[in-house]
Amino acid sequence: MADLGAFPEEMTAVAIPEPGGPEALVPQQRKVPVPGPGEVLIKVAAAGVNRPDVLQRLGKYPPPPGASDIPGLEVAGTIVAAGSGADKLIGQKVCALLAGGGYAQYAVAPAGQCLPVPDGYDLAEAAALPETLFTVWTNLFERAYVVEGDTVLVHGCTSGIGTMAIRLCNLFGVKIIVTCGSEEKCEAAREWGADHAINYRTQDFVEEVKAITGGQGAQAVLDMVGGDYLPRNLNCLAEDGRHVSIAVLGGAKANIFIPAVMTRRLTITGSTLRARSEGFKSLVADELMRNVWSFVADRTLRPAMDQRFALTDAAKAHARMDAGEHFGKIVLVA
Repeated sequence: MADLGAFPEEMTAVAIPEPGGPEALVPQQRKVPVPGPGEVLIKVAAAGVNRPDVLQRLGKYPPPPGASDIPGLEVAGTIVAAGSGADKLIGQKVCALLAGGGYAQYAVAPAGQCLPVPDGYDLAEAAALPETLFTVWTNLFERAYVVEGDTVLVHGCTSGIGTMAIRLCNLFGVKIIVTCGSEEKCEAAREWGADHAINYRTQDFVEEVKAITGGQGAQAVLDMVGGDYLPRNLNCLAEDGRHVSIAVLGGAKANIFIPAVMTRRLTITGSTLRARSEGFKSLVADELMRNVWSFVADRTLRPAMDQRFALTDAAKAHARMDAGEHFGKIVLVA
């Protein structure tokens, strides 16, 4: 293992000794992890907080085999050590997608899942990029293969995923309709770049989508709700439309009318990211470098930032997410 110099044997990390509420997140002293072949050790400046972290805290989303039990799926910081094959990255500032381990002062990441942080780019903002970028790119632009001129419907628009979807649609000429739970959030979404925002508490989003699209429907729906949203989402789609599920916060089961799927040639698909292979994630990182990273480099693409908390205040960060009042990303600063 090659490294920049001395660093401590132990670090502060946030663990989950027992599942529960935000108070289940407990700072602990842990051994600094050692990077293996093709891996790097990142001195963490900031770590993004994501909904899967909350599910892990509740005991509903265990880390995949071999991953750290420490929560945290994305970080930004400086590479201070590396295993064989990744030595050339030592000293670089990067943001990285992880399978776990981000809520800590040091974290190990596969070198292929690291993306360079441009000079002067806020490391807290950089830490808010990987999970949302990887998720939106693979699901909206690959699985739903949206292109310039398409219209998409995205639920959960004030989340990190939703706000990133808005920005990417803006960059690639895709019209985006979003749903929100209040007029204030609808206004915030429009200010952030949504073409249309629907208050799902006071409006029927199916009828609104049809009205907005002149009865045609949207080419794609990105959904993290599931449950009874699925059949309603299908009613929002145009012929040959694509529906992508990425979470089931509103329920894991749904009833659909199969003949409508057949006659309108609809596609229903979905994915998860955390358990995908290192090879797959590295390929996505390469695609982001080719297609998206120039927008990061010139500051055109920046994440919506909600609040920053100290690493040891992870419980407060999760309480903020649980309250559902955030707009954009919540970040822990190490």
